Amino acid sequence: MAFHRYVALGDSFTEGVGDPDAGRPNGLRGWADRVAEVLSVQPGADDFGYANLAIRGRKLRQITQEQVRPAIALRPDLVTIHAGANDVLRPKVDLDGLADQYDDAVGRLAATGATVVLFTIFDPGGSGIYGALRGRMAIFNELVREISDRHRTTLVDMWRMRDPDHAEVFDTDRMHLNSYGHQHIAFAVLDALGVTHEVEPLGRPVRPALSRREQAEANIVWTRDFLGPWIHRRLTGRSSGDTVEIKRPALAPIEAP
Repeated sequence: MAFHRYVALGDSFTEGVGDPDAGRPNGLRGWADRVAEVLSVQPGADDFGYANLAIRGRKLRQITQEQVRPAIALRPDLVTIHAGANDVLRPKVDLDGLADQYDDAVGRLAATGATVVLFTIFDPGGSGIYGALRGRMAIFNELVREISDRHRTTLVDMWRMRDPDHAEVFDTDRMHLNSYGHQHIAFAVLDALGVTHEVEPLGRPVRPALSRREQAEANIVWTRDFLGPWIHRRLTGRSSGDTVEIKRPALAPIEAP
């Protein structure tokens, strides 16, 4: 089937952070743009329009309160929504309360008759900076699967993706996807929707092998440039999205680069 009105909701994942493109709104492309590019050239989609309401740093309550109603007003026939990852990273989180909010929002979106796509959070493994949160992420993901089943949505289960590995898909900040990762997710969304395409895959990134000393030095730089500022924002109650405007607030055509 051809989609005509696609609206993307969420946080930095959906805004496209990590996939820079100076010619795009907010200077970002991202997987949602990449999906829209393919959908815009499907047979019967001559009137295709795409909006992206996602803003980096948004938590689930903000996404459901600020983005769902404007999305519904655009009368979409396709909606993607990714939420909850920023909540799960906080020191304390009420997973059941999050699920209740998410369930209500997804129910409202599904009630419009649009095709709705949900996502689970990626599996961080048992080590690394997110390893301690793996159990919390797994519980949240199971709640997302229940929500998806209840409202008969399409689910892109990132938790079960084992190829490529984290080093290949994450940007230097170790928090957001790189361009290769964004294209990988775009392909996963298109596959879940049953949409065929002939987009040429990007080459898999090659990460140089680092000695123990080089890895330690890289960790110091990462802590200074990325982890430190992230913690400072948490302590001061600020968000990376405080001064960011909505990427694509209205339905409009999109062209591939």
